[in-house]
Amino acid sequence: MLRAEKELLRDVVVVGGSAGALKALQQLVAYLPADLPAAVLVATHLAPSAPSKVAATLARAGALPAVDAADGMPMTAGRIYTAVPDRHLVIDDHDVLRLSRGPRENRVRPAVDALFRSAARWCGPRVIGVVLSGALDDGAAGLAAVAERGGTGLVQQPGEAAFDGMPRAALVAVRGAVALPAAQLARRITELAGRPVRAVPSGPSEALIWETDMIRDGNSRTTHVGQPVGLGCPECSGGMRSVTTGNAVHFVCHTGHSYSPETFLAARDDTIESAVWTVLSGLQEKVTVLEDLAERATRAGDDEGHRRHRSAAGHISRAARLLQEQLVAEGPVRFAYSESRADGEAG
Repeated sequence: MLRAEKELLRDVVVVGGSAGALKALQQLVAYLPADLPAAVLVATHLAPSAPSKVAATLARAGALPAVDAADGMPMTAGRIYTAVPDRHLVIDDHDVLRLSRGPRENRVRPAVDALFRSAARWCGPRVIGVVLSGALDDGAAGLAAVAERGGTGLVQQPGEAAFDGMPRAALVAVRGAVALPAAQLARRITELAGRPVRAVPSGPSEALIWETDMIRDGNSRTTHVGQPVGLGCPECSGGMRSVTTGNAVHFVCHTGHSYSPETFLAARDDTIESAVWTVLSGLQEKVTVLEDLAERATRAGDDEGHRRHRSAAGHISRAARLLQEQLVAEGPVRFAYSESRADGEAG
């Protein structure tokens, strides 16, 4: 076990990133010493159906051994554990790793926030949280939870990151977080790791308990979390509540799906686009039926019926054509944020 009986040590490092994060991870790992007195847990956005190469890549990048995390595996200092596809990587009590198919957070599994929140709950001030390159604002609420429980927040310098959305959001959410280039993040981690820390007098919040329970177990004894908001979950349509941690806010539904604000907007963009294509399909179906009615009217000698149906088909066809041109040229009205998911290995 990592945890000392009488003295708490800063011995858990959780790292999260998305687009562009693999390159930053390689730079960071290259400067971590082989005798680092802390375990390093890594969560990046991964394609759910393809094997991950993150552990093998990081094992070649530096002196620390890196392995895919396995359910029930105890954390050991001086090792890197990476999340695997379609499973959340979380920490349980007694410094045990768990892999969960709990509800997706920010549309992905594994999710950065899920790892960070579990570390915050069970390890408190022992945690060093690190947010690397990525679009949108994933990881901000998780890093805020780490800081709220007495942990330390580090962020890749936004100007160095291939995608600066996640680093910038993390710096807004955690005012005391330190931003450094990836190589210097490694040096800072080395300086901090293994040092004594003070226990946090207060326990984890009800919201933190609820969310970590839902990820790990699918249920929680805690029932009331956050404040109701007039939003429906993009994934299951359940009512959502807002949860504020530090300067970060995120939304959760009753089944445990979680969304940062920018990811919620991106998810709604997808819903809107799907709905618009459905409308276009409906218009084209109306044109098909009206043209058939016009032909039938002609065969029946009903000139008035023919003109009426043909005119309606023309109006609807023009509307459908304009809508399709808009979709193809620019897409529907969209929020300004976009990110290719499952790209934590894209470098």
